[in-house]
Amino acid sequence: MSSADTLRLLLLSSLWGFSFIFMRVAVPEFGPVSLILLRMSVGALLLMPLLANRTHCRLMRENLGPLVILGITTTALPYTLLALATVRLDAGFTSLINAATPIATALIGAAFFATPILRQQVIGLTLALAGVAVLSAGRLDFSAGGDGWFIVAALAATVSYGIGGNYSRTRLSHLPSPVLAAGACAVAAVVLVVPGVLLWPQTPISHLAWASALGLAALSTAAALLLYFRLIASAGATATSTVTMLVPVSALAWGVLLLEETITLQVMTGMVVTLVGTAIATGVLQLRRRRTLTK
Repeated sequence: MSSADTLRLLLLSSLWGFSFIFMRVAVPEFGPVSLILLRMSVGALLLMPLLANRTHCRLMRENLGPLVILGITTTALPYTLLALATVRLDAGFTSLINAATPIATALIGAAFFATPILRQQVIGLTLALAGVAVLSAGRLDFSAGGDGWFIVAALAATVSYGIGGNYSRTRLSHLPSPVLAAGACAVAAVVLVVPGVLLWPQTPISHLAWASALGLAALSTAAALLLYFRLIASAGATATSTVTMLVPVSALAWGVLLLEETITLQVMTGMVVTLVGTAIATGVLQLRRRRTLTK
């Protein structure tokens, strides 16, 4: 990876890590659904110029049905669930749960999309699941005021990502990245219009919340997606996938610096175990096989 791509990777991880900060600030005033409606609407408007040529418009029309499924599973539903999770959970903690997305993607791929799981992936997935268990230990309280349902919401978001990722790979791999990015954002915005408007807050929204919501849309959605696809084109998908390990670190750092969140030993342990497991499962870390000596 070139030095320019390394800088792009670090910038992308920072933008996506900051999305959890933006949500943590804006969700209490907007509510999860209305915030994500605003996020996807502004994101779609900023990305629509990518569909300016006739070929992209034609592909959008011809694949509208599959793009609806993609938009729901990769943006509208998981973004809303993560926004809901940040109502109670710290930004850094939510990002660590979200780092389990490769686990859900691999398991759903094996169960429903005939995607084989290699031995290394089994080891990595098991380790990553153990990390999620460490993170959630003692916090799965489903009584009033507990964190249980918010952790479940964050985990459900990873499942939705897993469905969308496998569906995109098997049904939409022929589409160019700009069509996928702009199409998913536009579909999500349309899907969320009715519930987002009905749940729009009745009380005035502060300037800080508005700034966070617009930052979420412009920086952590439109700009991040453009940077993401640029990085895939120049560095490749495997190298770009390492952003999965960098986003939680970025979110934790921003959470401490800007929101005065604390990092406990439990969170640090869970982070290390989860991220190492994810790195093994995605092939970022390769396990060496022992060589047998023969005479």
